[in-house]
Amino acid sequence: MMRRLLLLALAVAVQGDVYMHNPRGSNNRLDEARRDRNNANRLFDSQNNDRGGYNVGSLYYYEGSHLSIEWTNQHSCDNPNNHCELVLQYMCGDLVRDGTTVTTIPVNPMQCQNYDCNRDKRYGMHETYDYHIKCRLRQRNMGLFTADQNLRGQTARFTRQNANGNRRGYECPEERDHYPYWHPTPWKDIAVLTNNPRRCPYYQRESENVKGRYECVVPPEYIMENLQANGRRAIIPNNKVDCEDFRYPTNDRNGTRGIWREMHAHGLPAPECRETEWTRDNHLGNTLGGYPALFNWTIPDLDHENCVLRIRYNISTGDFEGWDPSVNSTNNKAEEGVDVGSRFGLSAQAAEDRGYVYKQNPQVKVFGEFASEGNPEKDFELQLAVNTNQFGRVFQDRSHTFAVRKRPEELSGATIHNVNVRGKRGNIVQVYPAVEYDFVPNTLEVSKGDYVHYQWTGSNTNPENNDGQGKAGTDRSNVVLQGAQVYPEGKGTGYGTKPVNGHWGRSYPMHLSNVTFLGFSKDLMRNLAILDNHQFGGEMSELDDAGTYFDLGPRKVTQSGVFHYMSTRNNNFSNRSQKGRIIVVDQPVKTESVGWNGGNITFNEDAAVVTVPRGTLSGLQKMRLEEWEPEAGEDLLESRQASINVGSDYASNYILISPTDKITQGDKTFKVNMKINSGMSNVAIYHANPDSFTSWSKLNAQISGGVASFQVDRGGLFVARTETSVGLIVGMVMLVVVLVVIIVGTVVYFRKHPDKWDKVKKSAAVARYSTQNKV
Repeated sequence: MMRRLLLLALAVAVQGDVYMHNPRGSNNRLDEARRDRNNANRLFDSQNNDRGGYNVGSLYYYEGSHLSIEWTNQHSCDNPNNHCELVLQYMCGDLVRDGTTVTTIPVNPMQCQNYDCNRDKRYGMHETYDYHIKCRLRQRNMGLFTADQNLRGQTARFTRQNANGNRRGYECPEERDHYPYWHPTPWKDIAVLTNNPRRCPYYQRESENVKGRYECVVPPEYIMENLQANGRRAIIPNNKVDCEDFRYPTNDRNGTRGIWREMHAHGLPAPECRETEWTRDNHLGNTLGGYPALFNWTIPDLDHENCVLRIRYNISTGDFEGWDPSVNSTNNKAEEGVDVGSRFGLSAQAAEDRGYVYKQNPQVKVFGEFASEGNPEKDFELQLAVNTNQFGRVFQDRSHTFAVRKRPEELSGATIHNVNVRGKRGNIVQVYPAVEYDFVPNTLEVSKGDYVHYQWTGSNTNPENNDGQGKAGTDRSNVVLQGAQVYPEGKGTGYGTKPVNGHWGRSYPMHLSNVTFLGFSKDLMRNLAILDNHQFGGEMSELDDAGTYFDLGPRKVTQSGVFHYMSTRNNNFSNRSQKGRIIVVDQPVKTESVGWNGGNITFNEDAAVVTVPRGTLSGLQKMRLEEWEPEAGEDLLESRQASINVGSDYASNYILISPTDKITQGDKTFKVNMKINSGMSNVAIYHANPDSFTSWSKLNAQISGGVASFQVDRGGLFVARTETSVGLIVGMVMLVVVLVVIIVGTVVYFRKHPDKWDKVKKSAAVARYSTQNKV
C-alpha cells in the first residue's frame, strides 16, 4: 500500500506550468510593479515561470455559493501523450495571510517579531512554523524512487525534485510532490481530476478528508536540541516500529518513548473525482470549444476570513508508466532498474550497451545494428535531454487569501452564483502567462429567482508601460449592458450556424432608459456602470478614481432572457475584449460534469435526482437537468411542434435530461427519481422521443412514497401521468351487460309462463311472514 501511495508523481520528465486565474493565483507574487515576481520562494514551490501570477487582492464568498475555479496548464491532459492529475485543495486558518513583504518568512524565530514567526504579519504564511519543523526533522520516505539524483539529506525536505532541500515558505517538499500524502497536513481536498478515472476509488478512499494520518510524537525538548542540525539529519521517525523504539533520555530509566499517534481525518466528504478535460500540448490555453479549464466548486460551510486555494499539476509523458509497482527505491542509481529498452524491442543488455537507459542526459546509439555490419563510423551517439529530477514533475499555484462567510438570513436557501473578473492590464505578450481581462464565468446560466454576486479586485501596481485604457498601471472594471445584437446569435449569412461578428451585440453600451439588466433597478445598474457605491466624485469616465475593489453583493435575478454585457474601460478592440453573458431561464437548471466515476445531479432534496453509478459512462459528459411545471412543459412541447397524448392528468412536473442520445456503455443504465404529486394513484411514467418529443413511450417504473424510480440509458423529456384503469372499466361494462341480460331474460321467461310467476309470489309471501318478529 505504501508503495502505491508514492507513485503518482513518478513519470518521465517534462516542462509544464500551471496558473490559477480565478480566484487570483499568486504564483508567489505579492504586489510587484514589474512583470517578473521578486521571490519564487516566498510561500511555496511553484516550478512556474517567474512572470505568472496576479498582484494581491482578496474577495469573499458566501457559504454554499458557486465559484468557478479557472486555470491553464501548459502540457496536455486527457491525452495519450501524457499522464495528468490535477489536485484541488483549500485550507483556512487564523494565521493564514498574504503578508506585506516579498521576503520569505524566516525559519529562525530570532528574526521574527516577539520571536514568533507564526504571528509576524509582515511575512506571508500558509503552512505553520510547527508544520515546517516536523517536515524538516522527520525521516524522509526511503521507499521513494529518486532515480540517480543525489539527495543532500535524509529528511522530508529532500526529494527527487528538490534534491538540495531548498526551502519555500513553510511548505513540506515531500508532501508537495506526492498525493495522497501519508502524514497529517492542513490541506482539505476539493477534487482530483485524472486521465485515469479508475484510480478515483483509490483517491477517494485514501483522502485525508475521510482517512486519518499517523505521526510520531516526540518530546519538544528533543526537537529544540536538534534544530541546529539544518534539517539534514532525521530525528523524527516516520513509521510505527521506529517510533515505538524511540527513547529520549530522562530521569526515568526507560526514558520518554515515541508515540505513534493517529491524527483524525478532516471529517469531510471524499473529494470529487473525475476525468480531466482535454487540453493541448505546450499551450497555455482553453479546452475544446474555446472554454477555459474549470471546476465549479460549491463552497462548503467554512465561516473563516483567512482561506487559500491550491492547485497541483502532476504531469509525465506517456512513454513511462509511473504506477508500475516495480518503480521504487530499489531502482535508485541503477540504470537497468527502469525498463526503457523493451519499448524499443531491446533486451536489457542491448539497452545498456546502446544507452537506452534512464539516467541524466543519456547518450544513445541509434544505428547500433547498422554499425555492426562493418560501418563503425556510423556508430555515433546522440545525447538526449533527460533531467531525472523532473521525472514526474509537479507544478503548483495558490491563490491569494479569501474569506468564506455565513449567509445573511435573507439569503437562506438561495442559489448564489459568483461572477468575478480575471486577468490584468496589458496585451497578451505583456501579461503572459497570465491572461487579459475577462469575466468569470464568461457565460453563466441561472434560473429566475437565483442570485448573482458581482465582485472583483485589481491592482494599482501593474507595470507602468503595459497597454490599457485609463491611468497607467491600474486595473479597473465595470458592467454595462451591450447594445442590441447585429445578427441572430450563432447564425449569419455565409457562416452556417457558427457565431459571427456582432452576434453578442455592439461595442457601444445599450441606452438604459427603457431596458433593464437581470431585472435590476436603475440604481443597481448605475452602480455596476460607475461603481458609485464605493466612489464619491472624481474622474470616472475611465474609472480612474474608483478603487481596485468592487462588491455589488448578491442580487436576485427577476427577469428571464439572454443578457450580454461589457466593461467600457477594457473593451479595447485589439486585445482586451471584456464581455460576458448571462442566460436566465424560468425553470430550475443544473449542469454537472459526470464521468466514469459516476455522480448525482439534483437541485435540492425536494427535486428530481439523477444518479449515475460508477462505470456507467466511458468518459466525461456534461449532463444537464431541468425541471418544468406542467404548463411550462406544454409550452416547451409546443415550441417543438409537439404535444402530450398519453395519460389523463399530470402527476408530476416535466424533467428534461441532456444529452438526449444514448450516453451509457453497452447495456448500462442510470437511475432517475421523480417526485410524484401526493394523493395520486394509477400513475405511469412516460418518456418522449428525444429527437422531436413527438412520440411517447411508457417506462417500467417503481412508485413508492411519492417517488417514481426508473432506469434509462439516455436523456429526454419525462413526466408522470395518471391513468384510468382499463381493467376496471372493462369489468364494470361486463357487469352491466350481465345484469341487463339477466333482467331481460327474466321478464321474457315470466311473460311466456305466467303460472310460474304466481308460484313465485306465493313463495315470497310465505317468506315474508316467516321473517316477522311477532305473530
